[in-house]
Amino acid sequence: MLDDLDRRILRHWQADASLSPAELAERCAVAPGKVARRIARMQENGVIKGVAAVVDWAALGYAVEVALRVTLDKTVSRAFDDFIEAAREVPEVIEIQTFLGRVDVRLNIIARDMPHYQDIYRDRILTLPHIADIEALMQIARIKADEALPL
Repeated sequence: MLDDLDRRILRHWQADASLSPAELAERCAVAPGKVARRIARMQENGVIKGVAAVVDWAALGYAVEVALRVTLDKTVSRAFDDFIEAAREVPEVIEIQTFLGRVDVRLNIIARDMPHYQDIYRDRILTLPHIADIEALMQIARIKADEALPL
């Protein structure tokens, strides 16, 4: 399990993933070698899955985000697998989530504008296999999008 030092390292690294082990060590008041070993151990144990650049897709001209709630035809045995495999191939699908209940899958889609979204919806989404029902939720504002854990 994680101890206090591990949590301090993760807290600082979540806040700024560009920090080097030496900078993390300074903020945690320990030796850089100790931080490097802790990071390596947490990576080996799967606590740290990777470090990634967070790109603001809106800054790249994508102004529309839509969440689609999809219900699949459950009479088809491979409906989930076929649908998810095909949805992964749509570049504008930035997130796929599965659920238990009436809604089976949620897709988050980004588009440059509404005409672009309409093209994606007609040409790429409606052609996905085994859709029984689909509902679109247009995002108005993102109030909170924090993936950092409260450590």
